[in-house]
Amino acid sequence: MKSKNRYFLLFIILLIGGNKWLYAQTTRQKPNVIYIYADDLGYGELGCYGQHKIKTPNLDIIANEGIRFTQHYTGAPVCAPARAMLMTGKHSGHAYIRGNYELGGFEDEKEGGQMPLPEGTFTIPEMLKNAGYTTGMIGKWGLGMNNTTGNPNQQGFDYYYGYLCQKQAHNFYPTHLWENGQWDTLNNPSFLVHQRIAEDSPDSVFDKFKGKDYAVTKMAEKTLAFIKANKNKPFFLYLPYTGPHVALQAPDEAVKEYIGQFDEQPYYGNRGYAPSKYPLSTYAAMITYMDKQIGRIMALLKELNLDKNTIVMFSSDNGATFDVGGADTKFFASTGGLRGRKQDLYEGGIRIPFIARWPGKIPAGKTTSHISAQYDLMATLAELTGAKAWPNDGISFLPTLLSNGKQQKQHPFLYFEFPEKSGQVAIRFGDWKGVKSNMKKDKNAPWEIYNLNTDVNETTDVATQHLELIKQFDKILKQQHQPSHIKEWEFINPKFSVKD
Repeated sequence: MKSKNRYFLLFIILLIGGNKWLYAQTTRQKPNVIYIYADDLGYGELGCYGQHKIKTPNLDIIANEGIRFTQHYTGAPVCAPARAMLMTGKHSGHAYIRGNYELGGFEDEKEGGQMPLPEGTFTIPEMLKNAGYTTGMIGKWGLGMNNTTGNPNQQGFDYYYGYLCQKQAHNFYPTHLWENGQWDTLNNPSFLVHQRIAEDSPDSVFDKFKGKDYAVTKMAEKTLAFIKANKNKPFFLYLPYTGPHVALQAPDEAVKEYIGQFDEQPYYGNRGYAPSKYPLSTYAAMITYMDKQIGRIMALLKELNLDKNTIVMFSSDNGATFDVGGADTKFFASTGGLRGRKQDLYEGGIRIPFIARWPGKIPAGKTTSHISAQYDLMATLAELTGAKAWPNDGISFLPTLLSNGKQQKQHPFLYFEFPEKSGQVAIRFGDWKGVKSNMKKDKNAPWEIYNLNTDVNETTDVATQHLELIKQFDKILKQQHQPSHIKEWEFINPKFSVKD
């Protein structure tokens, strides 16, 4: 009898152990997901998208060993709404956050962040947590402070580190960053990043806008630590790094790589943000330095044998900056020749780079013209992982990534509305693009229409030749716009006078 009991006990132990092994194999088969999100990086600022002056070797390798999208769009042409739409899978006619809504100042004691995501929001990290993933965010959040419903730990992230407030992120040498609700003091002096200095200032004045702890370096260190800590289980890691958003600040050793290559003059802060002795070199260095940190991530994945089970994606929150803070996007051809920049619904403001790499799954050296948007990411990751998403505006682009023979569904249109810069609307409809501007002044502003197949730079308005498209655009606009909860954002169908 005792012998039978021993055999039964051994059977139970083996069964439990076998189940644990089976669970480990099942969870290990789920791919890790790393999504890297640059800040104000233009369509033409990577080597793989035609850049010649700025070096991005690691990102170019990702593109060469994976896939490059040529018609990928952000949800909005500025920071906060783009991030909200990425995280929630909603386009700008349905999203809760549609503009940059600031709630504080630049000083530490006035740190208030932006309008927070509301309680009950369903996000990509929440979706993946439900599917067994450990989730992390390292970088710039911009969707609520610790003491709000937008707290990243309450929006699906097990771990976060970085900036909570976009205004704090104007300084790459801040006094602190945040780690799971705790203030992490950095070895940097306190200074106001938005200052103007005299044009005869000595070099020592420029040095006042530097510190010891560069934010991107700190975030890269935390990134590597997160990957090491979670190497034995599936993880989702969202990396909204802050380059190359101004202020122009980079480690001296990074800037030195470019000094002497450009004919440049010091920037004294006359257009906001920190002064810089070498503005062109510093701007290029910010992108190259970020690229180097991405190279560290890729090297670690190979070292830990995670490379073949990790999909790495890279994009930008919106188009290139509109030349504040000493940036010169014309010099760097940052838009790749596209019309418009940040804050515009022309292509230069919303068409952004997107590359992805997954050895053995994504064919190397592939380029696709599939028309897609960042609010497709939730649907894509749901299909990839088997997770259940909430109703969203996205269409999975996984068939395009994998080239697995499965039919790629197409968007009937892409919809954009943006309440800033006097109110704008844009619709991508096949090769056609409709744009309305200055709608806060003229609710019935005329449509501009461009054929992106023959006129990607949007130089020739052909609206008068395509009245049938105007009717189609009007219909889509009426169907897709939902009233906003913020008065300043409701410019399409306001129930109030613009003078109110």
